[in-house]
Amino acid sequence: MKAPHQAEPATGTPDKILCMEFEDNRLAMQLFGSHHNHLTRIEQQLDVTIDTFGNQVTLTGSADSVDVARNVLGHLYGRLEQGHSVSRQEVDGAVRMAAAAGLNRDAALEVRIRHRSVLPRSPNQAAYLKAIDHDELVFGLGPAGTGKTYLAVAKAVERLVNGEVDRIILSRPAVEAGEQLGFLPGSMREKVDPYLRPLYDALYDMLPAPQVVKRLESGEIEVAPLAFMRGRTLANAFVILDEAQNTTSVQMKMFLTRLGENARMVVTGDLSQVDLPKGTRSGLRHALEVLESVEGVAFVHFTDRDVVRHPLVSRIVRAYEEAEDRLGVGARYETGVSKTGDDPAHD
Repeated sequence: MKAPHQAEPATGTPDKILCMEFEDNRLAMQLFGSHHNHLTRIEQQLDVTIDTFGNQVTLTGSADSVDVARNVLGHLYGRLEQGHSVSRQEVDGAVRMAAAAGLNRDAALEVRIRHRSVLPRSPNQAAYLKAIDHDELVFGLGPAGTGKTYLAVAKAVERLVNGEVDRIILSRPAVEAGEQLGFLPGSMREKVDPYLRPLYDALYDMLPAPQVVKRLESGEIEVAPLAFMRGRTLANAFVILDEAQNTTSVQMKMFLTRLGENARMVVTGDLSQVDLPKGTRSGLRHALEVLESVEGVAFVHFTDRDVVRHPLVSRIVRAYEEAEDRLGVGARYETGVSKTGDDPAHD
């Protein structure tokens, strides 16, 4: 990609005009997207105008917006040069990161899994990956669609493939069955699989299906309900507890005290979606209070701005939160990372 050229705007015009040229026509077409849909998304989200001529683009808008758009296009083109594809989700994530001035700073946070790579798509996702690299116990808190579980599984697979841990252990409370799994029909695998399906989905998105099956059979990857964790010491492992808002205080303490040598533990949950029986306090909420000042524990709080699913999901989450605010119920989240003994920014 050639260096951008800044044209002089007409006298009295507050807009900034910037020209960029991409050397590889084939990659430029991928960058622009089918019918230039990637450029259209950047225009809509940053309030800029993007005109194309061959492999050149001209950006017009406020100085700040044009600079962000330039960084987004440069970053995405660089991804294409490295052999990665660019999707609508990648475009949206690049816009969020560049708008927060974190695109270049957080490039090192890329999760590499052989022929696959995963990048943070929001500042809080970047903070989450940093926390997982730095701390032995990390809590990822916030609404659905923010990548809490997906990124944790990505880090777990990366460490397993690189030989940094011997196994991955993924767990969820089977609250819908009341943890009374013995009373359900079928084999044990048939009993628990429906409750653990989201974890399997994340695994199959990270690794080829034959590898997932092989590693499950060998015990390198274990997917089990929370009730199966009792009495174990989880060493040399990357351990993830998903949907932790549905644990009781006793279950949460049991799980957290399973942490062994050379192990990392990530706990994810959404305190606005507790499915426990009425009057039962969430073990996740209790843990946040109890562990607030414990060294080596980090808390990352996601908001609707971190939702990376369909854009409508973000609007749905926001609408529910506003409704809960009016009614005075529901959990409210503070953006960023809180960590004992350190600055909340967790630089």
